[in-house]
Amino acid sequence: MAIKPILFNTEMVRAILDGRKSCTRRIVKHDVEAILNSPYHKEHPEVEDEQIISKLCIPPYQPGDILYVRETWQYLYELDGNEQIIEGTGKYYYAATDTIPFDTYVDASGVTHERVPWHPSIHMPKEAARIWLKVTNVRVERLQEITPQGAWKEGARCSCLHPVPDCAGNKTAFVNIWNSTIKKSDIDRYGWDANPWVWVIEFEQCEKPKGEN
Repeated sequence: MAIKPILFNTEMVRAILDGRKSCTRRIVKHDVEAILNSPYHKEHPEVEDEQIISKLCIPPYQPGDILYVRETWQYLYELDGNEQIIEGTGKYYYAATDTIPFDTYVDASGVTHERVPWHPSIHMPKEAARIWLKVTNVRVERLQEITPQGAWKEGARCSCLHPVPDCAGNKTAFVNIWNSTIKKSDIDRYGWDANPWVWVIEFEQCEKPKGEN
């Protein structure tokens, strides 16, 4: 078992907290085409593509791993009338659920700003993590193999009045979510239409492991 970070955007953090998301897809960061065209694969055509990718590519997570979610955050203290920190008032705030109750912000240099900035998830320290996940399954597949039920587990919901797991609209919602997370410069390579290979990582929420700060 390993303890590793995983990044989610604000929308997906809300989906996890609401119990709507128990799966995520992450791009296979290897030259998959080179692997599939390798001499080994040509000599062993009976080996399925998924099998050889799983064998030669290392997934980012393994079943049993514990993940702490990095999300958009901030850590603030209250200030007294002299704009000095009031000890003991430090608190983490999270963009997915919190509204910062301050109109101005004094940075470490003493400069006052009119708007309190959020810190990006990539910079969130482990001690700030409030969401912990246990990986239950990892497999590899093409992005477009996702089913409406799979999209439902991803937290995608049909726009109809009463969405259900097998609603075809769940898949449409997932396509929009997926493409929104891909940089414009990468959309031709990793967007929905490109149909990249992805790791399908299933998880469940768990308690913070003992001994973790």
